Amino acid sequence: MLKTILKVVLKVLKWFFILSIVSVIIFRFVPVPFTPLMVIRCGEQLFSKDKKLKLKKNWTSIDEMSSAMPLAAMAAEDQNFEEHFGFDFKAIKKAGEYNDRHKGKRIKGASTISQQTAKNVFLFPARSWIRKGFEVYFTFLIEVIWSKKRIMEVYLNVIEMGEGVYGAEAAAQEYFHKPAKNLSNREASLIAAVLPNPRKWSPARPTPYIQRKSGRIMFFMSRLDAKDF
Repeated sequence: MLKTILKVVLKVLKWFFILSIVSVIIFRFVPVPFTPLMVIRCGEQLFSKDKKLKLKKNWTSIDEMSSAMPLAAMAAEDQNFEEHFGFDFKAIKKAGEYNDRHKGKRIKGASTISQQTAKNVFLFPARSWIRKGFEVYFTFLIEVIWSKKRIMEVYLNVIEMGEGVYGAEAAAQEYFHKPAKNLSNREASLIAAVLPNPRKWSPARPTPYIQRKSGRIMFFMSRLDAKDF
């Protein structure tokens, strides 16, 4: 009985590794058609009396976006994106120290753009050590198989940027009525400023807090020396 169970477990693990590696290789070249979060949000909308089905996404090459958009994302979410290998251990340490000092308040995270991309593309949203383990695994895979430019490109095409809005192109059209290639530094910084909670805040109607955050993002954008973008 134990041998049978062990064989089944090993077979499952074998196929998991094969399929995960193959899928990461495929998405190195092929646009990601949808993410688990998109499926969940559509389900929520379908079963809600107050919401209509809304799914706006338009895959756009990073070369067809304003250079301000990846810079704004890095400035807001992961300033060491081009330097680390998927994990920013200094940011993790700082976040841990902050959370220790402010127990009972909102937990500060330190997920890199690579981690967020892995989580969005390959995993369902959840909070558990098991899911975190899978996130680490897929982050490692995309760092090995994809380029930094590809990671950023996927991130800027799948990240949630509003209710039913995914990716920079859809956000640019939704909030500023223009293609992503024409976004200004200010507009890109506003989009990046709402990323922690894009269904609460809107780049088109920034609160004073979002305006201040946008200003800080623009300051860091001016200091970033991005080699890949």
